[in-house]
Amino acid sequence: MKLSEELIYRGFKAETTIEDVSELDTRESKKFYWGADPSADSLTIGNLAALMMCACFVRHGYQPVLLVGGATGQIGDPKENGERDLKSLDEVEHNKKCIKEQIERVVKSENLVMVDNYDWFREMKYLDFLREVGKAFSMTQLLDRQFVQNRIGEGGSGISYAEFSYTLIQGYDFLHLYREHGVSLQLCGADQYGNCTSGIHLIKRLEGGEADVWSTPLVIDPVTGRKFGKSEGNAIWLAASDNGGGNYTSVFDFYQFWLNQPDEAVEYLIKIYTLLEKDEIEEILRQHREQPEKRIAQRALAFGVTSVVHGVEAAEAVENLTAVLFNRETNFAEFSEDEILEFAKFLPVAKKGVNLVEALTDNGLAESKKKAREFIAAGAITINGEKVREDVEIKQTAIVKKGKNKFLVVK
Repeated sequence: MKLSEELIYRGFKAETTIEDVSELDTRESKKFYWGADPSADSLTIGNLAALMMCACFVRHGYQPVLLVGGATGQIGDPKENGERDLKSLDEVEHNKKCIKEQIERVVKSENLVMVDNYDWFREMKYLDFLREVGKAFSMTQLLDRQFVQNRIGEGGSGISYAEFSYTLIQGYDFLHLYREHGVSLQLCGADQYGNCTSGIHLIKRLEGGEADVWSTPLVIDPVTGRKFGKSEGNAIWLAASDNGGGNYTSVFDFYQFWLNQPDEAVEYLIKIYTLLEKDEIEEILRQHREQPEKRIAQRALAFGVTSVVHGVEAAEAVENLTAVLFNRETNFAEFSEDEILEFAKFLPVAKKGVNLVEALTDNGLAESKKKAREFIAAGAITINGEKVREDVEIKQTAIVKKGKNKFLVVK
């Protein structure tokens, strides 16, 4: 497939300034940029969708310039309903390092350029910014932005000058990359389209040049109808372990999330989140429709996206672990200590000597001690395959299971 065809097939097209999509196939300048602010120490699967779009462009010969927003991260992208809490400079620096590593794992290119907008904003003087950038925008343009209208309209929470200025800062990023790297195309999520067009305006106004924006739709959770992302409280993180902010999803839980997607969502998601070719996807979906009970598409989706984020070896390991843990014939009492310790690479871990209630609450298998005791009383908890009916001290290496699909290793 050509790039234009693959973007449409995979659902990577929302608002864009490009009228004829096929122009992307023969575009003279094949440099694009995409950016993320370090608002947390991990990206989410919402960000991953945009990164998969970037990877699609790279496969078709485009050169990526990927931006981590050390400057914009100090302000915060305006939300629809209120001000963001400012991050400390140390937190921004820590988050930048974490998400840079995640970006580089997903978008692989020999020509990859990573940039940080703090590098060009740290020396910029306020008056210089106002004279060059502020003078290029009218207040009417800025007040017409939807996020501004939502914040200053009836019932709105108001907006600080800092967040109001965010779109100018992001617009200058595009101008800078146009000048310094020859970038004339910005990729983004649909919620960033308005901010991105600020860059087009500056490039045309100050350089007499032409630039474009291509956006991808936000990925919507088919069950809840909410977008995938931290602002919605349903984040699935790309980090597999805690970087300090508690923003992580274990490889096992990451795999399970995709494996448990409903049939009505899997066709939509497998095109976005895997590197499978069209012919492979169509064959998987054909087999899935014939035997939906085998969840062929869900297994292909889970393995594919886990491979992208955590590597093939990790995907194979959690696939095998899933087959063992969810096999009805599995006797948990027969696992050796070495086997249980191997499982600990992918499951939550508690130390020997912990009380069961404490283990359940500390590792997310119960939201409170009261709930943990209720699960125990209801017979929903087993230790090495044996049901327990009271809080006990776990002295041995063990697998704790809650219900049908939550596990914990004690070692």
